[in-house]
Formats: sequence, C-alpha cells, structure tokens
Amino acid sequence: MSLFITGTDTGSGKTHVTSLLVESLRTLGIDAVGYKPVSCGDRDDGELLASISGNLSIDEVNPVFFRTPVAPYVASLLESKPIDPAILIEGYRKLAANHDFVCVEGVGGWEVPLTANYRISDLARDLDLPVLLVAANKLGALSHTLITTDAIRAKGLHCEGIILNQLVDELDTAMITNKGVLEDLTGLPILDHIIHGQDFFDPEIALSLAKQPAANS
Repeated sequence: MSLFITGTDTGSGKTHVTSLLVESLRTLGIDAVGYKPVSCGDRDDGELLASISGNLSIDEVNPVFFRTPVAPYVASLLESKPIDPAILIEGYRKLAANHDFVCVEGVGGWEVPLTANYRISDLARDLDLPVLLVAANKLGALSHTLITTDAIRAKGLHCEGIILNQLVDELDTAMITNKGVLEDLTGLPILDHIIHGQDFFDPEIALSLAKQPAANS
C-alpha cells in the first residue's frame, strides 16, 4: 500500500505532512519511505525525506532535479532536460518493491505540468494510488480544495481525505469555519488539522492511511 500526497497549491505544506507521516509510520514499525519524484530550485524536500527514510540516497528519493525554481515543465525547457515520466514511475516501483509503504509527494498543486502533455495528476493516475490532499488552512481554502477534489475524482482516483495545515499561529473566521464547511461540501473527512509548528502525526490516523490496524484494535 502507498499514498500520493498532493496539495491545493505550492506552499500548502505537503512536505511537512509527508515527513510527519513517514516518521509516524516508521515509529510504529512500518517500513515507510518518502518519494519526491521531481524537485525544482533546490532538493531540500527530497533531502528531508531521504534523511527520515532509512538508508535511501537522495537520487532514490528524488530522481529528477532542476536548479531553476519554476514549474517542472518550464524548468525542463530552460535547462534543456525533458522529463521522462517512465523514470518517475520506475523510481516509485523500485521503492515499493523494497518497502512496506511509499509516501509519494507531488509537486505544487494537482495540475502542475511535467511535460506539454503530462501533469502531476497524470503521474498519480499512472501510479494508481489513493490520494491525500493537504490544504493550507486560510481564506481561499474552500475554492482551492473543491477544485482539487473535483479534479482528483475526475481522474478516477480515490481521495482518502483532507489534512488542513495551519500555516500561521492566529486563527481568523475563515480558518475556524473551513473544517466543517469543507466536510459538508466535499463529502470527505478532514482527517487532521495540523497546527502551526506541530512536529507529530496522529498515530491512529497514520495507521488508517497505511491500512494497518491500531495496536489496541
């Protein structure tokens, strides 16, 4: 079993949630690893995931890297290095063959282009994984989340639920009401609300995403 983790936008907190989930599962004795197929600008996300995934190298965790901090397709044009989706798929398959659980972190939002005719959503479809959506809890989250959940369903994929990620300390009215409204509008569970600065992932939620029974069940 593995999971594809996407976000409502760049900066929604995908890497933070992915790393917390990997660490939580490993603490519970599940051989979970992170996978960041494409990075642009730096490899900080991939290096973080590699550091918490046992003995994996940065190239195993992040097979495609561009130095230009733009969308992958644009970076590939600027650096004259086209992306071959088969490399991204093969990288996942190697990890999945050797580990219990792979947390695949997308790039930016759901429809970020990797090539002229292939988006991050196409990669999720080709990997055929359930999706976890990370939504930045702020004004605008309703629209961004609805657009993304509709697009996930249109791709024929199952969304396990939504993680609301709190980017700042103070709550405004939108942040307070987003949880209940999103559950009503999307029909999906808000699995967790990650508080700003939180450095742990609820073990029972982690186990449910990994389709593993809780210790006391």
